[in-house]
Amino acid sequence: MENQTYSSLVLEIPAASPEAAHRHYINKLSVETDVADVRLDLERGAADFLLIDVRSAKAYEECHIPGAICLPHRMMTEETTAAFPKDKAIVVYCWGPACNGGARGAANLSGLGFRVKEMLGGIEYWRREGGPVEGTLGADAPIVG
Repeated sequence: MENQTYSSLVLEIPAASPEAAHRHYINKLSVETDVADVRLDLERGAADFLLIDVRSAKAYEECHIPGAICLPHRMMTEETTAAFPKDKAIVVYCWGPACNGGARGAANLSGLGFRVKEMLGGIEYWRREGGPVEGTLGADAPIVG
């Protein structure tokens, strides 16, 4: 076997400069959060954000994170969000990584003038990580929709 030079697929597009990478990841973290951070904040009684479940009212009724507000992303308007304080950040979640409802909700809310983050993993990863749930089916509800 002859010695061949192999060109890296990983570095086919060069890695960003440290400064560009830092800006990218700070920007990413400014619009995303994770299950562990949300859960720890809720356990500690943090009250500086609203938690909104953007799934259907039926899915929310069956199983949701305690303290979450039900507001399906398709129903977000100035009228349905009028009572939300603009000085609080909003954290949205949907079913899980394969669901773009959280991103849609975040887009809708930011378009209405709210500061918003999407909880990565949605209720699927909340449940996988042992987070408490409530609702008519609670932990017996389907894990994905």
